[in-house]
Amino acid sequence: MSWLLDIFLVVGAYIYVILVILIPKYLKEKEKISGFTARKIIHLLAGLSIFITPFLEFYWYAVIISGSLMILVFFSSKESKIKPLKELYEAISEEAEEKVGYLQGPFNYCLSVFLLMLVFSIIATFGLKLFYFPIAGILIMIVSDTLASVIGKRYGRIKIKLKWTNTERTIIGSLTLFASAFALSYLSYWLFGFVLIMDQVTITIEEVLIFSLLTSVIATITELLSPSTYDDLTVPILTTIVIFIFSIFI
Repeated sequence: MSWLLDIFLVVGAYIYVILVILIPKYLKEKEKISGFTARKIIHLLAGLSIFITPFLEFYWYAVIISGSLMILVFFSSKESKIKPLKELYEAISEEAEEKVGYLQGPFNYCLSVFLLMLVFSIIATFGLKLFYFPIAGILIMIVSDTLASVIGKRYGRIKIKLKWTNTERTIIGSLTLFASAFALSYLSYWLFGFVLIMDQVTITIEEVLIFSLLTSVIATITELLSPSTYDDLTVPILTTIVIFIFSIFI
């Protein structure tokens, strides 16, 4: 009956993501929230669907889901002939995306999830199910990055300006990212590597702590040094790759 659970999880994930997109879009159209808020809500909630991955018998479903959403976002543009895709672009697009003509930020977001699910699904075919690593990286992208942005804009007084990033970061924003990244990494490693082991590779509580600390440091540095247009790619991918390589040699 494992195939039935897989189907249930996949259908549930699609329904969840569709609602996460449609509800903020509707609220924006009714002028209940701004386009910025709608985009942040989708950014914060949509990626939580990756929590189904450790429970899947056929883990390639995670690749299929993320890949299909990546394609949907790529074709969401102001020139799209498909009305829902055009409306999605108009609801959550940013001014900087006018030049490229599609939802570049959300596309990078989906591309990161797709690539991480693909790589770790390939690794899993060799008997090493380590999905708590990409889950941690993705959680940092969707939650920590959002928190850092919101809190940094609201409370940031000490600015960090690096010319190539095309944006201003703040000390309080980076500290927020570090603290939340540690908490989220700990949650992922502890929950899926230590408690709900299932068929994942087991790790010790000491490794949970070390991995969490290292992950949060890598994520904070990567986000600080990354161009704002590409941090949805660099933060989850580099963070996950580095911590995975580190885990091999300890």
